[in-house]
Amino acid sequence: MATDTPPDSVRVVPPADAAPSEDAIRDALATVNDPEIHRPITELGMVKSVDIAADGAVAVVVYLTVSGCPMRETITSNVREAVERVEGVTSVAVELDVMSDEQRKELAASLRGGTAEREVPFAQPGSLTRVYAVASGKGGVGKSSVTVNLAAAMAADGLKVGVVDADIYGHSVPRMLGADGKPTQVENMIMPPSAHGVKVISIGMFTPGNAPVVWRGPMLHRALQQFLADVYWGDLDVLLLDLPPGTGDIAISVAQLVPNAEILVVTTPQQAAAEVAERAGSIAVQTHQKIVGVVENMSGLPCPHCDEMVDVFGTGGGERVAEGLTRTTGAQVPVLGAIPIDVRLREGGDEGKPVVLSDPDSPAGAAIRAIAGKLGDRQRGLSGMSLGITPRNKF
Repeated sequence: MATDTPPDSVRVVPPADAAPSEDAIRDALATVNDPEIHRPITELGMVKSVDIAADGAVAVVVYLTVSGCPMRETITSNVREAVERVEGVTSVAVELDVMSDEQRKELAASLRGGTAEREVPFAQPGSLTRVYAVASGKGGVGKSSVTVNLAAAMAADGLKVGVVDADIYGHSVPRMLGADGKPTQVENMIMPPSAHGVKVISIGMFTPGNAPVVWRGPMLHRALQQFLADVYWGDLDVLLLDLPPGTGDIAISVAQLVPNAEILVVTTPQQAAAEVAERAGSIAVQTHQKIVGVVENMSGLPCPHCDEMVDVFGTGGGERVAEGLTRTTGAQVPVLGAIPIDVRLREGGDEGKPVVLSDPDSPAGAAIRAIAGKLGDRQRGLSGMSLGITPRNKF
């Protein structure tokens, strides 16, 4: 009986002119970003070779930056998928190789843009990255929760965002953000993991288990300097620093390493917390930094039965801190917003799913997104000045 299907022993080879060109394959590879550096693998010199057979079979060899690259499977999968989409490709084989020491040095030099090593890019003239140092007077006011959710909200709004977990003793940002990846080192540069579009670095990524960090001031300064200078952040729009409570070594180091960082004060409504928060914000007078505003967290509990607000921790703390800092600094310090008590905010932190993403219309999610919108508009205003873009909110 006649059939249109050839026997298994017969291999149908398409015409030679049906095979894709090398340019087409490399154009496809240019759409593949390194998952840690977030730039095309073709631009980073990671494509070692491309071989194309007459029957459309393609073999690609890709350089990894290090032999133990944690993203090797992701890179392999992304390369295969990109090449498979090219017309005329019948099969794709991806092989991995490892860069030589010289290639890694060239890559590191390229990423640094020819600048000297150990230079904090955010402190350089012309930097367009907004740096916010999120501070509080006391612990337990939700400073890290606010930091993580602001970062996730701004990233979801299209900004390129990074977070430094500068609370060395009480690091908690990776868990709250759901960043369970490990940093990769290329020469003396550190590639930070990311989650929800936010790059993040924390001392917790370098310590075993839940081991405590027992360091004195100089070690803290050195760690912060490495986080700022040795980590490859790329072109960030916003960098958030989650500071430890109070006015200790890290706050002073931030002022030295990133003098253009602006302080964002987080407080709760109660009088005792507000007084300490005002004290923490007043460090800006000595360090000559600007206070961008005050965020009042745990501002009240929406009653699940009548929708009225229950003032669990009192009222007016945010306003008191803003007024006090305005008097102390001589510059207007606004209240950027008030975040109500919301169990979903806590649950999101425990699960690594920021509430601004998991439940953006919840009371806490909506309040934080509104604050993030104001901060994001400040950055858009900075980046868009030459384009004549006007931010939606000015403060």
